[in-house]
Amino acid sequence: MTVSTAHPATGAEGVRIVTVDHPPVNALPVQGWYDLAEAVRAAGRDPEVRCVVLAAAGRGFNAGVDIKELQRDPGNTALIGVNRACAAAFEAVYACEVPVVAAVRGFCLGGGVGLAGNADAIVAGEDAVFGLPELDRGALGAATHLARLVPQHLMRTLYYTARTVTAAELLAHGSVWRVVPVDELLDAAVELAAEIARKDGELLRLAKAALNGIDPVDVRRSYRFEQGFTFEASLSGTADRVRAGFGKEA
Repeated sequence: MTVSTAHPATGAEGVRIVTVDHPPVNALPVQGWYDLAEAVRAAGRDPEVRCVVLAAAGRGFNAGVDIKELQRDPGNTALIGVNRACAAAFEAVYACEVPVVAAVRGFCLGGGVGLAGNADAIVAGEDAVFGLPELDRGALGAATHLARLVPQHLMRTLYYTARTVTAAELLAHGSVWRVVPVDELLDAAVELAAEIARKDGELLRLAKAALNGIDPVDVRRSYRFEQGFTFEASLSGTADRVRAGFGKEA
């Protein structure tokens, strides 16, 4: 599993790109979420950085948690670990000292919605799809973040059905800044990040703190509340029953 931080090839001043590369589908294990959290925090702490681009290599942006890691654990250690680790990664994006632009291509599912939903802006490839397959995976969570992307009733319908929405649909809702051809995605995300990074660094940090302070929903608290129901589903055996069918669909 690789989480890397790099300067843009274009040399956009004040921009850092944090990239996740965990084949085959960027479904992260517990340590991967923590590594991502630390990379985002470190980039935000760097006084030379004024905007972070969150990107991913491979087949898609993020497919959520590593379900197989949960299946290998007969107890609740892995579930507790992934609950805490996902919360840390989502919070790192939300609380990053500077704005975060998510560059989303391909699938953005489960934890991917948690990351993108907590970003300050989203630039998406034409192939991007967003959704929460949690009910099909014996889990709950990230409705907090999906609610930042779509209206309430649509969020609930998507959550209950585990359906996805396209980048074009999110563009119509105003939650995606631009939709571009996939081969132009990183450049478009860096372009937006560079425009943001041209502002005064200290003022940007104050602006980020101010905007987080006026959010109508405390995303950290609400997500941890959701996770309590994930744990309840696990203790009751419901999660194991549903998760047992993962990967066996016709």
